Amino acid sequence: MKKKILVVGGVAGGASVAARVRRLDENAEVIMFDRGPHVSFSNCSLPYHLSGIVEDSESLVLMNPEIFKSRYNIDARIHSEVVKINRDEKTIIVRNLTSNEEYEEAYDKLVLSPGASPIRPAQIEGINRDNVFTVRNVADIDQLNRYLIDRKVKDVAVIGGGFIGVEVAENLRLAEYNVSLVEFADQIMTAFDYDMAQILHKQMVDHGVNLVVDDGLAKITDNHIETQSGEKYAAQAVVLAIGVRPETSLAEAAGLEIGVTGGIKVNQHYLTTDSNIYAVGDAIEVHHRLLHKPTRLALAGPAQKQARAVADHIYGMPSRHLGVIGSSSMHLFDLNAASTGLNEKTAESAGFSYDSVYILPSDKVSLMPDSSVMHFKLVYEVPTGRILGAQAIGKGNVDKRIDVIVTMITMNGTLADLKDLELSYSPMLGTAKDVVNHAALVALNQLNGYYREVKVSQVRELVENDAFIIDAREPTEFERGHLKTAVNIPLSQFRNRLSEIPKDQPVYVHCRSGQRSYNMVMALQNLGFTNVFNISGSFLGINLYEYFNDLVTGREKIVTKYNFN
Repeated sequence: MKKKILVVGGVAGGASVAARVRRLDENAEVIMFDRGPHVSFSNCSLPYHLSGIVEDSESLVLMNPEIFKSRYNIDARIHSEVVKINRDEKTIIVRNLTSNEEYEEAYDKLVLSPGASPIRPAQIEGINRDNVFTVRNVADIDQLNRYLIDRKVKDVAVIGGGFIGVEVAENLRLAEYNVSLVEFADQIMTAFDYDMAQILHKQMVDHGVNLVVDDGLAKITDNHIETQSGEKYAAQAVVLAIGVRPETSLAEAAGLEIGVTGGIKVNQHYLTTDSNIYAVGDAIEVHHRLLHKPTRLALAGPAQKQARAVADHIYGMPSRHLGVIGSSSMHLFDLNAASTGLNEKTAESAGFSYDSVYILPSDKVSLMPDSSVMHFKLVYEVPTGRILGAQAIGKGNVDKRIDVIVTMITMNGTLADLKDLELSYSPMLGTAKDVVNHAALVALNQLNGYYREVKVSQVRELVENDAFIIDAREPTEFERGHLKTAVNIPLSQFRNRLSEIPKDQPVYVHCRSGQRSYNMVMALQNLGFTNVFNISGSFLGINLYEYFNDLVTGREKIVTKYNFN
């Protein structure tokens, strides 16, 4: 018997369900509805139209109704809003937004992929002004871009430091607008820990973005915004990117259960509480593999996997449900950044016993062109060594390294597994001991008690308390900038200067990136020093951690001169 499958909403989730159904069943009647003008577009590429990287907004549209029909025999209906689900009759009511007429369609299976809508807080004065925009679809980004050009806007405020906000701010800055980015939290990109986020903060400041953190939006006028602290920033246009809310109204009206996170509740097959209705994408809540509880995850990759699982389940094909861990990557001016799993903040709030390492190796053999430092942080469970998450920032292939960690987490891998992982190597692409292998080795040394370290976040307190800090770099490096209280005892000299190193108090060692200081710490321990610590991140990490807060607060520096090379 021929199946009739209706899909509400296009883009990653809905369009993928429809396409997969057609691959499985040439005879099925498949109809897809979207209330907007497009059924399939590159949502994640929207900000890049503002800078001209994507020149024509129409190129963001991946497939139109005509192509869906000719290639896949899928009836894709735009400007068609599904306004009601009649579960008992297994029908939906559709409103044609062009003619305003309503009609009914029956279904055997119904798939909901309504997505999520940008949050627009009603309590903020001026929130509904004509110069306030959100970014959800092609029409939104086109409207924003035309407004900026037609009104000859010079100053733009972006509210929110998540993916959309940061990418919109970057592309506006590339288009030479004056950009202020305001984030209520004390950092942007909360998938990254605070220490790693400082690298992103510096990147934005270095490229001319006026970055405001730990402050929220209070008021919008025609030429400026005002924050909760009372500060005013020039802005003839404002882009709201402070989060999204799952579109659940249709599901709620139909009596489908909404989960604890506010998303549509689904089971392991993405079935709602109605056995004939599925839901996928940004509107649903999903199971977090590491936290063992429901969460929401507005990412295209998981939505496409959910879509395939739905189509397979409709046709009785088995599929695994592993849950999500939250993996993402982005490009920001000169840097690439990626993360997966738990960071320290989420691990702590979830009650994990954990630790982390922060290393700064080269992303490829240092002799090779474009070799640069990669900042890599690995979070692991104590005492099991189970890998919980990682973050990477650098000019090289951070996504490759994070994808390795994704695989290890999915396979319940440990530090020992990661240490022994045999990865491909070319001097132009990486190092023989890859960044992830390196991180595992350092973490195992720490976990097994072979050496101890302190974090970059602890160094200011050490300096202010006049702790004994050794700078293991060479004198010429020391002269170009150092911690104000550090003693310069280079790795090449320390064996002849042991008398200068105290045994009756803690000794903290750093170099540029942590390798030389690690060697000194291990040697000192072998020579009878029992209270020695390596400074994680070393001098480069310290500078990056301190810089942005020094800049915006005017506090006293703990370094004589910044050094980021």
